[in-house]
Amino acid sequence: METRDYLSYIVNEIHTVIVATVDKDGLPVTAAIDMVDSDDNSLYFLTAKGKNFYDRLKDKNFLAFTAMKGEDTMSRVAISIRGKVRELGYENIPKLFEKNKYMYEIYPTIESRQALTVFQIYEGNGECFDLSKKPIERANFTFGNASQERSGYFITDGCIGCNKCIEVCPQNCIIIDSIPYVIEQNHCLHCGNCFRVCPVGAVERR
Repeated sequence: METRDYLSYIVNEIHTVIVATVDKDGLPVTAAIDMVDSDDNSLYFLTAKGKNFYDRLKDKNFLAFTAMKGEDTMSRVAISIRGKVRELGYENIPKLFEKNKYMYEIYPTIESRQALTVFQIYEGNGECFDLSKKPIERANFTFGNASQERSGYFITDGCIGCNKCIEVCPQNCIIIDSIPYVIEQNHCLHCGNCFRVCPVGAVERR
């Protein structure tokens, strides 16, 4: 999938996500928030200006969230995003209410909706982790002007081909066609077993 597909999936297939922000003491706080719209490079959500959540967004201009869909662990798709936010104000509230008509039940009058404001997640990094597939699938994406963050475990030129990592890899995602071996990043659990057992320290964590 492309970035816009992940963002659309969050809005249309999951919708409610668990968002983490940071309070004035530097401690994490979570909240359930509905993602009400998306485009090719952004997500949009609403909040009331009287909420502590609003204050935390204005203070840091940053959030992280995880969105999950699936009946149980082994059928679950999880998408996580870390990104920058900015307030857009009231202008798009009528359009977003039309797209999310249940909001009329929460804020039934025009006067009550004056408390609301729109935020845009305009730049960030995302990861999709799909346990419903065999082997598991992991994919990374970016939007806005964010640069791709490479994380996980990688086998360096110090590899001696001893197969110790093969023996402990739960997803069999290490390619041994040549030395150094190569970890298939899109199937890796990031469990760290290969790093732990490598006798020559050829696996590095980034």
